[in-house]
Amino acid sequence: MTRTTPPRPWDVAAELAELAAYARTATRLHPRPGAPGVHDSSVGGPLLWPADEPWPVHAPHRPCGPLSTLDDIRTRRGLLTMAWQRPRGPRENLLTKPEQEIVDRIQAGYAPELLPRGPLPLIPLAQLHARDVPTLPFPEGTDLLQVLWLPFDEIEGASAAVQLRWRRASDVGEVLERPPVPPYAEQSDHVPEPCVLHPEQVREFPPHHLLDEPLEQRLGTWAKERSADYTSDLSVAPGWKAGGWPARFTFRDPAGSDELRCGQCGGPVEALLTVDSSEWDGATGSWRPLEDGEDAEKPAGHPYRTAHAPTMVTVGRGYTLQFYYCVGDPAHLPVTIMQ
Repeated sequence: MTRTTPPRPWDVAAELAELAAYARTATRLHPRPGAPGVHDSSVGGPLLWPADEPWPVHAPHRPCGPLSTLDDIRTRRGLLTMAWQRPRGPRENLLTKPEQEIVDRIQAGYAPELLPRGPLPLIPLAQLHARDVPTLPFPEGTDLLQVLWLPFDEIEGASAAVQLRWRRASDVGEVLERPPVPPYAEQSDHVPEPCVLHPEQVREFPPHHLLDEPLEQRLGTWAKERSADYTSDLSVAPGWKAGGWPARFTFRDPAGSDELRCGQCGGPVEALLTVDSSEWDGATGSWRPLEDGEDAEKPAGHPYRTAHAPTMVTVGRGYTLQFYYCVGDPAHLPVTIMQ
């Protein structure tokens, strides 16, 4: 099923002609629960990875809290999904006693001392084909972007815990059938559920922190006169997206020039991918796709999830993680900032 963003409440570029020059096209990915294959664009799906190419790894810090295995994380999610599908009588517990015992054991986790020392394999976060996401800055000769990370706390900054691979899909011969997985995860919220994508291109305008002061003042006056909400309804699309403008900063001051530079060469960076904790929320409900009406709060067959959080990835306390790529060399490690 396609996903269609409703028309914006105001055509802000027509009302403020000087803003039109700042328009960018972004691709809303619209991830939804599914079973993607290695040749599909996806979130949390298998990658089209050459069998003879080393899998990326990273040596994490030593965690302090309990750890989980990827199997345990998925087992818990599966139990809760089945439990929510069952009819339940008054005062009847959501989980049966055996199910509750399994969930309690999983939530207790494993001692961090069990984590092997040394590099751990990353897990797939996203795979994006140029045919689906033409707004990405594919280097010449490539048409596929693969994003991997380690489900630990180290997803922010410019470390090897988050890596990119740009490649030409047709160059991949034999595909790696059984990629390695880390023995434990520090953050279950960083383990995405497999999702198929329903890409849609939308027009965006800069968040407030990227507007020059005179234009921001004129925009503020225009919005006040019309009771328009530029930030929530007219600027940057919420949810997982590729390209366009970076997400707005919510809980902290905007990043300065010391953060917005490549960690390897010091060169300029641009917005690449936005990983969002939700596809929309109370403030950004105008971006809710037409196909996800009020009666679609739960994805079909997945009552444990909500329609606005299909990937089950949560960044911080419900923020976004903005990926920036090195303009000079997109193969460099991305810069990631929680916004």
